Amino acid sequence: MQDADRTTPVRIDADRGAGRLSVEWADGHRTMYDAPTLRWLCPCAYCRGEAGLPGWLDTGPALTPDQVRLVDVSLVGSYAIMPMWGDGHHTGFYTYRLLRDRCPCDACTRDREQRHHDHEPARAAGGEG
Repeated sequence: MQDADRTTPVRIDADRGAGRLSVEWADGHRTMYDAPTLRWLCPCAYCRGEAGLPGWLDTGPALTPDQVRLVDVSLVGSYAIMPMWGDGHHTGFYTYRLLRDRCPCDACTRDREQRHHDHEPARAAGGEG
């Protein structure tokens, strides 16, 4: 399978009323995010930090209903989406690679756990991981 097939969306659907985002990928996989899960993934500097400082989401806040209310989703070029949240936050560019790599489905979660497990012996032995 080509990596481009994994990270090329063929359909993106934002169901604002239900608070869900679904992405169908060129390789046939489908990713479904609920709004809270998507909000916790925000990669912007405010949420994730910069210059060695933690971001706001890294402090483990309790999110308000407005902070997880999906208001709109815009495309950013041909590589990302930008959600607009009920509290006005809109600075996170969620790349297609990020969205696919963090797919919350059972199969992708197992695959991530397996890859993490496969790298454990290398880290324990002082190798790269």
